Amino acid sequence: MNLIKNAILGTLLLITGSISAQGFSVSGYVNDVTSGESIAKAKISMGELAVTSSAYGFYSLKLNTNSGALLVNATGYEPAIINLNLVKDTVLNINLSPSATSMGAVEITVKKKDNVRTLDIGNQQVSGSTIKKIPAFLGEADVIKAIQLLPGVSTVGEGASGFNVRGGAIDQNLILLDEAPVYNSSHLFGFFSVFNPDAVKEVELIKGGIPAMYGGRLSSTLDIRSKEGNLKRYGVEGGVGTIFSRLLVEGPIKKDKASFVISGRRSYIDILAKPFLNETLSGSQFYFYDFSGKINYKLNAKNRFYISTYWGDDVFSSETAFGVKYGNKTLTARWNHLFNKSLFSNFTYYNSRFRYNIVFKNRDNEFNWQSYIVNHGAKLDFNWFANKKHKVDFGSQSTFFNYIPGTAVAKNGSSITNFSLPDKYSLESSVYISDDFNTTGKLAIRYGLRATYYTYLGKSKVYEYDPNTAPGQRRQPIKTYTVESGKTIVDYFNLEPRASLRYQVNKNSSVKLGYNRMVQNIHLISNTSASVPFDVYQPSTNNIKPEIADQLSIGYFENLTIAKQQFEASIETYYKDLQNQVDYIDGASLLLNENLEGELLPGIGRAYGAEFYFKKNSGKLTGWISYTLSRSERKTKGINDFEWYAARFDKLHNANLTVQYTLNKKFEFGSNIIFSTGTPTTFYSSQYQIQGYTVPDPGGNVRNNVRNPNYFRVDLSATYKRKNTEKYESSWVFSVYNALNRRNPFSVYFATDYKGSGQNEAIRYSIIGSIIPAISYNFKWK
Repeated sequence: MNLIKNAILGTLLLITGSISAQGFSVSGYVNDVTSGESIAKAKISMGELAVTSSAYGFYSLKLNTNSGALLVNATGYEPAIINLNLVKDTVLNINLSPSATSMGAVEITVKKKDNVRTLDIGNQQVSGSTIKKIPAFLGEADVIKAIQLLPGVSTVGEGASGFNVRGGAIDQNLILLDEAPVYNSSHLFGFFSVFNPDAVKEVELIKGGIPAMYGGRLSSTLDIRSKEGNLKRYGVEGGVGTIFSRLLVEGPIKKDKASFVISGRRSYIDILAKPFLNETLSGSQFYFYDFSGKINYKLNAKNRFYISTYWGDDVFSSETAFGVKYGNKTLTARWNHLFNKSLFSNFTYYNSRFRYNIVFKNRDNEFNWQSYIVNHGAKLDFNWFANKKHKVDFGSQSTFFNYIPGTAVAKNGSSITNFSLPDKYSLESSVYISDDFNTTGKLAIRYGLRATYYTYLGKSKVYEYDPNTAPGQRRQPIKTYTVESGKTIVDYFNLEPRASLRYQVNKNSSVKLGYNRMVQNIHLISNTSASVPFDVYQPSTNNIKPEIADQLSIGYFENLTIAKQQFEASIETYYKDLQNQVDYIDGASLLLNENLEGELLPGIGRAYGAEFYFKKNSGKLTGWISYTLSRSERKTKGINDFEWYAARFDKLHNANLTVQYTLNKKFEFGSNIIFSTGTPTTFYSSQYQIQGYTVPDPGGNVRNNVRNPNYFRVDLSATYKRKNTEKYESSWVFSVYNALNRRNPFSVYFATDYKGSGQNEAIRYSIIGSIIPAISYNFKWK
């Protein structure tokens, strides 16, 4: 603990040692004039001095002069110019008006400053309005599918849960919904995300130079903020689609003081299919739903409160055969407090739960299995606008985890067998500090430190395994003992330094450098090609060490004007070194296995690549091209003769073209063109005969020795906007997913042809193998 104190004190001394005399300041909140909602990441500047509003819209800018023009920009809003003539420190709340669709040049003005002048490297922001314009599966806009079109982001295939970032596994992404972690981001086994785009305010993906306030995952942070609710007037919006419908209602509880927003979705495949089901399946259920709600209340000029929640489930069941149910639930309570013109704080309590339940049954037998991961956490964050050169963020966080790997009971007549595994517990606490230091107009530095203390707690049965077991073989326990409730089994302490540097070459271009060390104490146990909801989460234990990643990235960013059209471009390269990666022995049994830790293999990894991004933000034709050239590899004793092998989500090439074209006030068109190298898979290297049948044998612990065929897909959409009024607007969206009717392979596997030759045959498995047309109707009362 002394090491933490010394590190924080040293950083504070470095910061405060350069603080000079203060001039007048202007501070306040940046808000949307139509709804009263706060605007994050707004740029407030006067000359060379600039600051960005916080996640809650607060800003504070120290000035060199008493008078001048204050320029305010935010993506999707018309810029504001405010003439100041100060005689003292001034509180100035700024209201911005949303930009019209035709005013794309306004948006590029914002992006031009953000893309080049900020310290962010590896960051991508996507607005809710942009997400809704991207062609999507069955015509339904989707947050996760939109993220997968960005450079450095990929997926192992259609229908796969989650996403992969810069060579990381899906559990190495921290997904936050209003600051509460979400553990499974997918509905319908990966075809849709759990986030209703109507309720999403903003989405930020952070891949490199990750600020010290974020921790707990190795690869990225996906920070999703939901709408706060309109403080001015009531509104309703939603849509009716091919597979589900959605509805959102928002409005003031007390005008300009408190507001609410609630939203919900439900699919109706089960309702549409019911007339066609036979008697055996007549009581079947197969649907998903989600609900989210939020209340925000302005107590006074210095205090504001938020309460938000989400819950949703996927349900697939038959009354007589099986039942599957899985889903998330989150709750967040936040208190914003403004101490003075320079110091802003936010206190957050959050609760998150992911669970699944599987039931198999017939007349006399039943098997019931439930698994949960539940956490309770609190965090306290401070934003200190110290002076013209320094913006300091610091705070602390603590999370208690309860892992329930399996409560499983089998009934056979009157006989009951219990396969349940004991619960596991852990506590993770951290403190952090970070400083944005603008040394000159050209050079800026962000440096910070996060310190994490993790404890694996009882009550639990602890296993120690034979250390002399040959690599790649199942380890047997040589000692077991039980640790009492609340007692420490093992603890880990890690320092996580972070740094970013920006050098502005000229007003239109800059070079950025980023470094971060990340530590992860939660592990998704899955050996399938794509994660499924029934995978198991494990904490770091005496046998599973924390995963660690060191990432270095460098990028060049530029804004261009070509034929009076505005563009932005970037090239980023990165290298990531990974420690304590989890792999498995051949034939590992991962579910309901009391000795699971004896079948896990620790390894190392590396990921490296280059990302290219070119975006057009103005004019009738807008969109972006992204291309990623990358490698993701692992090295594990007992696998592949301890040589490097491709990770299951490795893709050498990944290219995306996303465009939207506005023909006129009534018609908009969109298209995605997606190409990627096939993912790795394992083909057998030998075979043997049993009773005339050929049986494949991978042999030799070989992993991912060949690749699936390449992936290529084209999606199209057309939006017809009906005649809108001041109070109402509506539109029809027509879409075609997989317009070229390609049968892209999800995987290729081998099986014995028992009814024919008895030889092995390769089977090409596709999730989507045909054109998928869809139509949806969207509406909005405002």
